[in-house]
Amino acid sequence: MRNTSTIILIIVVVVLGFAGCASCGTYNNLIGQEEAVEEAWGNVQTAYQRRADLIPNLVNTVQAAGDFEQETLQAVTEARARATSINVSADDLRDPSSLAQFQQAQSQLSGALGRLLVVSENYPQLRATDGFRDLQVQLEGTENRINTARTRYNGVVRQYNTAIRTFPAAMFAGIFGHSRRSPFEAESGAQNAPEVNFDS
Repeated sequence: MRNTSTIILIIVVVVLGFAGCASCGTYNNLIGQEEAVEEAWGNVQTAYQRRADLIPNLVNTVQAAGDFEQETLQAVTEARARATSINVSADDLRDPSSLAQFQQAQSQLSGALGRLLVVSENYPQLRATDGFRDLQVQLEGTENRINTARTRYNGVVRQYNTAIRTFPAAMFAGIFGHSRRSPFEAESGAQNAPEVNFDS
């Protein structure tokens, strides 16, 4: 009888030991993936900050050209102010509405910049300046960086969200305070091809 209870106790201790090791490994893995999500989000914010930093230079260069359309410049300046006023922390990434609000402000800024560059086509003396051309190239590169950072962020979020939903991590994720993170999504209407009109 004594040997049976000793064997049962050893089995219980071994099972609890394995469960403890598994939960520690799972916890450490989730922490590592959560840190990767936060790092990727930091890279997204850095790319957006680079764009926000370039905009005043672009506006000043355009204003120096003289009689440029002030309404367009004001729209860019206001869109930049809205975009930089919305801060999304790593904790806010659990709330899809926070990320959607951030994404909407950034999209408005992209739209205003796009209008500025289209309107600038009507000003040959502006397009001829080296400063404007350099800023256009820098903005194009920055938009590519933003896209790359967002793509990488979405990849890391996918890995994290998959990890917290698969066994055995799914058993511990809620206990350890891990919840889904929101990826960037395409803007509404992005699936529609843009209309090209050469008549105007």
